[in-house]
Amino acid sequence: MTKKAIYPGTFDPLTNGHLDLLSRAAKIFDRVVLAIAESPSKCLLFNLDERVALANQATASLPNITVIGFSDLMTNFVRKQRGNIIIRGMRTMMDIEYETQLAQINRHLMPELETIFMMPAKSVSYISSTLVKEIALHGGDVEHFLPTKIAQEVRARLHP
Repeated sequence: MTKKAIYPGTFDPLTNGHLDLLSRAAKIFDRVVLAIAESPSKCLLFNLDERVALANQATASLPNITVIGFSDLMTNFVRKQRGNIIIRGMRTMMDIEYETQLAQINRHLMPELETIFMMPAKSVSYISSTLVKEIALHGGDVEHFLPTKIAQEVRARLHP
């Protein structure tokens, strides 16, 4: 049986912290779906198609990663993908509280769903998409936090 996991999130933008978790998950699971949520309630830098395209470029060297955009309830998306495992990243105590609550809600909606929490490598554990956008907005260098192409796109979007 193929082991498949789904790593959902907004990924606006996809950071080196996300890539750390993805590359490690790719070693554990036969297939990993990077599920990019449309998230219309958030103030996003990139639309869904742009985030999917950027993520496809950033994950091209990981052959067992598939990038898919979605606008459904996450548990409905997981069912459509015939999955029962999701991966969630945890960096801080605040993440632990939020992610625990989210895992419990998801399990209520889909009792067979398992959530696997992964901590990013120490070297990228402090990176968040929100902070990276804030740094870039004020002209700071984001090259260390993002894949090169994504860093270029963030700069171009914020400083045309």
